[in-house]
Amino acid sequence: MPSTDPDQYAPRRASGAPSRRRRTVRNVLLALGALVLVVLVVAGVYVWQVASAFNDKRQTVDAGIATEQAPDGALNILLMGSDSRGEGRDTAENKGEEGQRSDTMMLVHVPADRQDVYVMSIVRDLWVTIPEHGARKVNAALDLGGYPLVTQTMQDLLGVQVDHLAVIDFEGFNGLTSALGGVTVCNPATFSSGQVNPSYFPRGEVLLEGSDALRYVRERKAFAGGDFDRVQNQQRFVAAVVDRLLTARTLADPQRVMDVVDALAPFITVDEGLDAATIAGYGLQLNGIRSGDIHMFTIPHGPPTAGPGGASIVEQDFEAMDDLRAALAGDDLGSFLDEGSGDDGENSGSASTDASSAGATATPDGAGASADGGSAPSADATASEEAPSPSDAGATPSPTEPAASATPTSPAAACAGA
Repeated sequence: MPSTDPDQYAPRRASGAPSRRRRTVRNVLLALGALVLVVLVVAGVYVWQVASAFNDKRQTVDAGIATEQAPDGALNILLMGSDSRGEGRDTAENKGEEGQRSDTMMLVHVPADRQDVYVMSIVRDLWVTIPEHGARKVNAALDLGGYPLVTQTMQDLLGVQVDHLAVIDFEGFNGLTSALGGVTVCNPATFSSGQVNPSYFPRGEVLLEGSDALRYVRERKAFAGGDFDRVQNQQRFVAAVVDRLLTARTLADPQRVMDVVDALAPFITVDEGLDAATIAGYGLQLNGIRSGDIHMFTIPHGPPTAGPGGASIVEQDFEAMDDLRAALAGDDLGSFLDEGSGDDGENSGSASTDASSAGATATPDGAGASADGGSAPSADATASEEAPSPSDAGATPSPTEPAASATPTSPAAACAGA
């Protein structure tokens, strides 16, 4: 008896259609899965290559830093810039200096909430108490006791634990800026730098790349303010680098990121705990940070004056320093900068600069005292200090110059006044 099933004589094509659709969907999913797997593998290889490049090329030192830090608390990183070569007559060899010079010191403070980054510069001639050595210029700590003594001196000066140390040789700026395609700074005053084929930096926006960047951060003798002006230029440069690094053009370009790491890593010295994995962890915590969230200032100080042996020193503003230590201890640098600490507020928001404030003076009590409360060391006891040379004449700040106070700055601000 013939079947009465209406589907018995349905075309074969109709009965096979659902199966083909299922296979198509399955093939698409498999292709997508394979693509995702390839992306993950490529990304993993890329991340591994970047991490390996950093870990293999960096140098590590014992910085006297505790190995255990609270991962969720405030973070303090001491940045140092060393100019191991110099240029022309300003080389360490010609000046009779041995080893590296601590020409730049900055403390990077990241609050526990990871919403901002504060970068504070310490002028290298600041007169401080160096443990077991008495009153000296702050940059003498490196020669007197290496990085552990620098760390201890900074912790005593600022009242906070230093969690990591990173030292960058200025020579690394050549490759760094080239890898980034140059960085732009807002230069407030025209000057030239270099004794052979000098670089010229006009007022206004300046593109820094290669040796020009190196000369920009090195120069101090071209300025009446000497090291004060150099500190401001270094802040401008750091802000410009950060601004460039945080652009989508850089972060989305794996080769450029690798070039940056390759160019800078050989010139970086860090404490043993600051490896690629640790940096990546901090990077994840700070993934919401933009250039406008980075605030730069110079720690409060008094006027420059003549120290033992006639060397130029910069006295501390002890009252303002007490306020800074309290703000750091309370993890509230924002309020400290909002109060101005002597700033008139007019410079707030300028492009990576800090201004002098005529109203700030240093407390004289103890300015020349040693650690045990005695008098300042004699000229013989400060032989390691830099005495002003004839080539520095006119570049050393006058004792009558106004003192500088902590002044907030923003890397994202426009080139105001340039």
